[in-house]
Amino acid sequence: MSWTYRLPAALMLLAPFNLLASLGLDIYLPVVPLMPGALASTPATIQLTLTLYMIMLGLGQMLFGPVSDRVGRRPVLIGGVALFAAASFALAATSSAPLFLALRLAQAAGASAMLVALFATVRDVYAGRPESTAVYGLLNAMLAFVPALGPIVGALVAQAFGWRGVFVALGLPAMAMLAVALPAWHETRMPGPARAAVGPILRHGDFWRYTLAFGTAMGTFFVFFSTAPRVLIGRAGLSEMVFSLAFATVALVMIATSRLARPLIARAGIAGSVRRGMALLILGAGLLCLGRLLPVPSVWSFVLPMWPMAAGIVMTAAVTANGALRAFDDGAGTAVALHFCVQSLITGVIGTTAVVMLDGETIWPLAAYATGMAALTLIALRRRI
Repeated sequence: MSWTYRLPAALMLLAPFNLLASLGLDIYLPVVPLMPGALASTPATIQLTLTLYMIMLGLGQMLFGPVSDRVGRRPVLIGGVALFAAASFALAATSSAPLFLALRLAQAAGASAMLVALFATVRDVYAGRPESTAVYGLLNAMLAFVPALGPIVGALVAQAFGWRGVFVALGLPAMAMLAVALPAWHETRMPGPARAAVGPILRHGDFWRYTLAFGTAMGTFFVFFSTAPRVLIGRAGLSEMVFSLAFATVALVMIATSRLARPLIARAGIAGSVRRGMALLILGAGLLCLGRLLPVPSVWSFVLPMWPMAAGIVMTAAVTANGALRAFDDGAGTAVALHFCVQSLITGVIGTTAVVMLDGETIWPLAAYATGMAALTLIALRRRI
């Protein structure tokens, strides 16, 4: 059955799946400090619940992308949202740390399948059409708004229903969306999908330079939201709601930068925008170190330095896909999957190592990751032949 929806109806069908996959990470942040006690576990184990989700979002693309090419977009989407809903309800019911970890991995797998099917459908339907700008613009704008609203929603739900309510609040809309998708999501896969060789992509210098830059930017944000609850709620004593509002200011800076910095990004080009982004990450890391002069961490010493970092993340993420993928028009699908997969590994593995090794209750994981990875990215750009 063909995809015959008008653009407003199509956006209303597409957008909730994009939103839910991202909410699975951000809505959980306000209750992270509670989870070691709730599960009789350690902060390092709880950190894995963030790391596994992030890594699976990327790795899942390498799994579900080929599956969607083989069996279709609709089965992958339906299976993904069903798995996400089941894992969410199971997370709300468990008190076992090992089972909680396994269920977070399953939840992330469902989210990854949803995203793969969503963007594959968008490519199938809107590639080369003028409506593609509106579709991608809305989906990308939602990714910027979710970090602003997700923690606030999570804090409100946790205050009313406890931490288990956060996962019920993910499972219920997933079930509602499944009921909508079953009759409404039509198959869009074309027969005989092209296959691209992985080797040439992985041997291309620009792929690695700009994927490294993307991992540096997204990993900085990952380390920030991994440490922010422990620093601001655990050490600074902020309430879950005040923490969520402070966290939202970082997302608002990202939204403002995405709108206001477009002319600068256009003038600077791909490499110039990445260099400016890396400079902003290093500036924010320096401000974090200055904030150590205060006896107790606060919003001003931890969140304010994140504002220039947030601007740097946006400037970098706005151009890195074009830089990494511009040589692979014939194999764009495979290149995109590899780009996000490698980025998620950089973010999850190196970011988690920084959090665990450098004390996640301090500024040091964020300052070290941002400075070290930004410096590595700048070196990679300078070595370009």
